[in-house]
Amino acid sequence: MDLPETIAAVDLGSNSFHLLVARPQNGTFVVLDRLREMVRLRAGLDDERRLTDEARERALQCLQRFGQRLRHLPRGSVRVLGTNTLRTARDTRGFLEEAEQALGHPIEIIEGIEEARLIYQGVSHALAEDGRRRLVVDIGGGSTELIIGERFRPMHLESTEMGCVSMSSRHFADGTIDRKRLRRGELDALMQLEPYQTTFQSLGWDEAIGASGTIRSVGRVLQENGWAKHGITKEGLERLKDHLLAAGHVDNLQLPGLSEHRRPVFAGGVVVLLALFRALD
Repeated sequence: MDLPETIAAVDLGSNSFHLLVARPQNGTFVVLDRLREMVRLRAGLDDERRLTDEARERALQCLQRFGQRLRHLPRGSVRVLGTNTLRTARDTRGFLEEAEQALGHPIEIIEGIEEARLIYQGVSHALAEDGRRRLVVDIGGGSTELIIGERFRPMHLESTEMGCVSMSSRHFADGTIDRKRLRRGELDALMQLEPYQTTFQSLGWDEAIGASGTIRSVGRVLQENGWAKHGITKEGLERLKDHLLAAGHVDNLQLPGLSEHRRPVFAGGVVVLLALFRALD
């Protein structure tokens, strides 16, 4: 089957919405447009797991902007995926109808394991095919996906109910960062990882790859502050943890490499990473 002249993908994540428009060419893709907006859908869930009016409005305004770019594309050339927040939120039918109208294309809500599979496919096609076994980690806004695979084949996939937004809301809701809250957040993450520890450690891996805004942000902070030469290390994370404690509040986080829009959910992402290093060594 021939691909359309132009195709697009939209990721309705728990922290940000992403749009990618591309043209198939010689077995690969040429990116035409790339848009990303911080919507923080997960932070807009109330105590009954319903989207607040403010969160709905933020999301719909973003999707209307995306829709201006997508509306002319034929049906079937655009795939729109909703992830953790949209699969766990209650009473989203009305919102999804408005969202589809704004985009001009249908929205598919995927399960966590399918999200993990797609993450691995994206990562594996972006890296050299060297036959090494990889652990791929993606810390999203509402969930964290863990995958072990070789080449283009995922061998084991898991999706956990923790992300930078959900963990920040749960443990740093008022912005305060102290030793007790960091410890509580890390223990929360460790409990969610416990069922998968043995399986992942027994499979093993040759390299660990991070594939999310949270991980890129932490890696950039560690390197720009001289706390790690390459990537993310346990020692670098411990120095970052000390800096979070010294800051005492998210508003006081002034770190080279940390963007303004990432700051409110940064501590939640860091505790997930700390737990991952502890649980998976």
